[in-house]
Amino acid sequence: MSERQVVPALIRRALNELIRVPGAAIPGVLAPTIFMLGLTAVFGQVTHLPGFNGLDQYIAFVLPVGLLQGAGFTGAATGVNMARDIEQGWFDRLLLAPVSRPMLLAGIVGSASLRALIPTTTLVLVGMAFGVKFPGVAELFIAASLVMILAACTACWGAIIALKFRTQQAAPLMQIGSFVAVLFTAAYAPIGMLQPWLHTVATINPVNYVLTGVRQGFIGSVTWADTWPAYVAGFGLLAVLGTFAVRGMRRTGQ
Repeated sequence: MSERQVVPALIRRALNELIRVPGAAIPGVLAPTIFMLGLTAVFGQVTHLPGFNGLDQYIAFVLPVGLLQGAGFTGAATGVNMARDIEQGWFDRLLLAPVSRPMLLAGIVGSASLRALIPTTTLVLVGMAFGVKFPGVAELFIAASLVMILAACTACWGAIIALKFRTQQAAPLMQIGSFVAVLFTAAYAPIGMLQPWLHTVATINPVNYVLTGVRQGFIGSVTWADTWPAYVAGFGLLAVLGTFAVRGMRRTGQ
């Protein structure tokens, strides 16, 4: 098997889990959906505050947050699956294959990117059922692609933790990384309404730029000024986490 065949083979293996165990996708769909609807029910009237600039639907503001949370759940699940493979010895056999470590990692995180489309589709449909306007094909493509990039980032984070601890018991660490990354953004209020310390953190948090890019179309129109920073931040974060994940794989294989 050539290196070019390894990536799709690993993606198919991961996606086949959804056929064998459909319930594996439920947490990544259910949790962000409940969170989105719960926040809307509790804080739906905050859009009357001046900082929201006339936004009439809070659910449209928090729906993109749910999309990123879905990506986080997907990435964490990928890390847990890797830890399970390590515990069962399958991953060690995989490392013996004459395939470069970056290609192995690409197959693993590629499956997370595709699986992230499941909660993305569900959340958008639920949001539209509660009155969110369809953002448009181009806008939805930008949002979905950014969610897939973030899912790859969180999968790399999950891989780093799995390779470090080599046990599924490290699953909470895999999930907390994406949770904290999304929490310290302008997730629940416009950035201008945040406390100074949180405003500073959100400004340097790359996930905040990804969130801004995903929000386009749901609460406004797409602009180049919000699009290119989102992709730069997403791919930059992926490059950093991917580098550490590959480094961990190389150390494991030694």
